[in-house]
Amino acid sequence: MNRNAVENPIELKDKLRKISDLPGPRALPLVGNFHQMEKGAGHRSIEAWAREFGDYYRLSLGRRDMLVVSDPTEIGRILRDRPDGFRRTQLLEMVLGEIGIGGVFASNGEVWRRQRKMVASAFDPKHIKAYFPSLARVTERLYRRWSNHAAKSIEFDLQADLMLYTVDVVAGLAFGVDINTIESDRETIQTHLNYVLPMMNRRLGSIVRYWHWFKLPSDRKLDIHLAQIQRAVTDLIQQARQRMAENPSLREAPTNLLEAMLAERDAPGTELTDHDVSSNVVTILLAGEDTTANTLAWLVYLVSHHPEVMQRLAQETDELLGESRWAERMDVATSHSYVAACAQETMRVKPVAPMLLFEALAPTVIGDIAVPAGAGVLALLRGPTMDQRYFDRPREFDPDRWSAPRDASRQASAAGTPGRERVSMPFGAGPRICPGRNLAMLEISLVTSMLFRNFQIKSLRTPDGTEVKESLSFTMGPSKMLVTLAPRH
Repeated sequence: MNRNAVENPIELKDKLRKISDLPGPRALPLVGNFHQMEKGAGHRSIEAWAREFGDYYRLSLGRRDMLVVSDPTEIGRILRDRPDGFRRTQLLEMVLGEIGIGGVFASNGEVWRRQRKMVASAFDPKHIKAYFPSLARVTERLYRRWSNHAAKSIEFDLQADLMLYTVDVVAGLAFGVDINTIESDRETIQTHLNYVLPMMNRRLGSIVRYWHWFKLPSDRKLDIHLAQIQRAVTDLIQQARQRMAENPSLREAPTNLLEAMLAERDAPGTELTDHDVSSNVVTILLAGEDTTANTLAWLVYLVSHHPEVMQRLAQETDELLGESRWAERMDVATSHSYVAACAQETMRVKPVAPMLLFEALAPTVIGDIAVPAGAGVLALLRGPTMDQRYFDRPREFDPDRWSAPRDASRQASAAGTPGRERVSMPFGAGPRICPGRNLAMLEISLVTSMLFRNFQIKSLRTPDGTEVKESLSFTMGPSKMLVTLAPRH
């Protein structure tokens, strides 16, 4: 139940502001504030308005006014009040559903509850620990690829390589297959996945749902990529069914998420459909590829601008890995405290989800603002993390802020200021917290320690020689980065 739900809004109407009462950028009819947003990085405009108008302001997207929130306490309440108080937007559910993507990410209510437990169990620490030897083998493949690049001074697309790695990892853990895109010389599923998120973002930001009546070349290209993805997903499902037919015990004790979903799908009286299975496969491939790869890319970029941080990473990995080139045991992979601090600081400064959009399911109050049922609420997750009220020197990249004892964070909370863990929430919070967060942190630790144990960053640049820019295509990643590595030893 929504803790802030208003049982009788009429009693409070004289004490509360309405969304329409709030300050905000001047909007145009029909288009709202779309025309004022930075192309390809609209989140930066929305964050700039928060600095101008405060923790609560009004934003118009098309013909719809919504509340923008930067107060970390209220954002935390919104995140924890899901799925009963707030839901993903109907627009998001429609757009993802139209292209066969959704699953646990886009679903709401009972549909979400039905799938969440199954997906979360696949990414729990027990399963990740059992999968670790395979994860270490994928890391070894990336090491060999980068060793070859470094030996020949080959400049390569950093994000593209990282996305090969993350696709291989999630496919192995969630679906029980070794697709090995890292060493493949054929067209891979990652090629098609890369086209989907930018098109999703484009459709979510479109004032008119034009593709319902006609399709542009980009929409037809999307259909081609989706068809290829669906073929790959069908193949994954067929492989899993074959394993289950040969070993019926897998129905009672599935070894991965796909086997669990198929066992549930085939059970008598099930509510899980074939579409639920396939859409969750695509969703997990997309989420597992894009978010972790972008975080790793941002980490490399930020560390490359701080030689003292790079030196400390190399020192820590040398001490923990010894003669090994990568972490071959899980206890070693999880012992990199400075790597973890760099990851936390990267996710504070460059979160892949700088904002999240919700709809209120019932009349509620956020701050001193009455929010009617169905109203849009945009939570700026990065807003407070870059605010000096919550972080000292917020625009500086300083991993040491995460090495400080947690007592300091608790003291801040006791003093009335939210602790750092309640301000920086890169994986969300509450019942809908990211189920893959443990796997993501382990991947970040493995790749970061392998990289700085074995290589130096010789050069990092963009193709056109400009600064690396933030690009929002559903998730926030850096513009293309070309990297040249050199061996350390």
